[in-house]
Amino acid sequence: MHEPSRWLAALALAVLSLGLTSAARADTLADVKQRGVLRCGVNGELPGLSYKDANGVWSGLDVDFCRAVAAAVLGHKDKVDLVPISTANRFDVLNEGEIDLLSRNTTWTLSRDLDLEIVFVATLYYDGQGFMVHRDTNTLSALELNKQSICALADTTGPDAARAYFSLHNKELDLKQFPDIKTATKAYLDGTCYALTADHSQLHAVRAALGNESAHRILPEVISKEPLAPAVRRDDARWFDIVRWTLFTLINAEEAGIDSKNVDQVRARAQSADLRLLLDVDGASGKLLGLDQGWSYRIIEQVGNYAEVFERNLGEGSALKMQRGLNALWLNGGILYAPPAR
Repeated sequence: MHEPSRWLAALALAVLSLGLTSAARADTLADVKQRGVLRCGVNGELPGLSYKDANGVWSGLDVDFCRAVAAAVLGHKDKVDLVPISTANRFDVLNEGEIDLLSRNTTWTLSRDLDLEIVFVATLYYDGQGFMVHRDTNTLSALELNKQSICALADTTGPDAARAYFSLHNKELDLKQFPDIKTATKAYLDGTCYALTADHSQLHAVRAALGNESAHRILPEVISKEPLAPAVRRDDARWFDIVRWTLFTLINAEEAGIDSKNVDQVRARAQSADLRLLLDVDGASGKLLGLDQGWSYRIIEQVGNYAEVFERNLGEGSALKMQRGLNALWLNGGILYAPPAR
């Protein structure tokens, strides 16, 4: 064989091998089914989103989303291993296959979406960055924080958003960065920082956890867009579809008025093609996704619709008492919206 031909043959073999390797490791659904448990990366220290209490009980919007995926794929919401991971290594843990799904209060950005070999499925929670101060400071606006020391979380979008906001308003920023919300909060409480900046959901969680909400004021300004979205590895289109349509099912169920209390009745009486498809009564969408018939019904029956998940973790049924705001359905003045099941 001539040298150029030998080289081309070797190159073709390498490309083929690479393709086979990628295909082999790109079947997350098969891996999860064989293992019998979904490995889901979460925060673990953030009430309302993902939190493990002293009794080992997990709760939170991100946690319930993991449970919804487990219900769809494995038949039961409890077939999930919730893996606490740090802000700094969350993307590496996902890319290296240590988890199947990242559901950890992570902002969907262009650079992350294009540069990290991961893909965000859709927005689970529309958040935005803000500031919290001690109420006895009498500070009422973020514009009054000129030259004040501010605690922020490193390895997040927070520091850059704070810099941009202060620059826009010609204010001087004294930023101090910490590896996690726990150490940042401690620095805020001991006076190292005048204010704490983080996503509004985190600020509400911190304030609720401190046990004296009246002692702290969350300022009204929202200085950034922080669409928090679950993410999966880029190389598995079917797994992406499964996780994405799990989220869309939660939203569409609320819009259709279907919740965990009435889903059995609705399913038994469903006549319209749209309802039957939404609940996978005939197994049509399950077949396309490689899931057992009724995957979407199981999500609603075991976890609820989006409203139920929000209310028990962030809303009136929780310690945070947050309003739906942007996370209300588009029909109710929010921007929560999912493609229709039809």
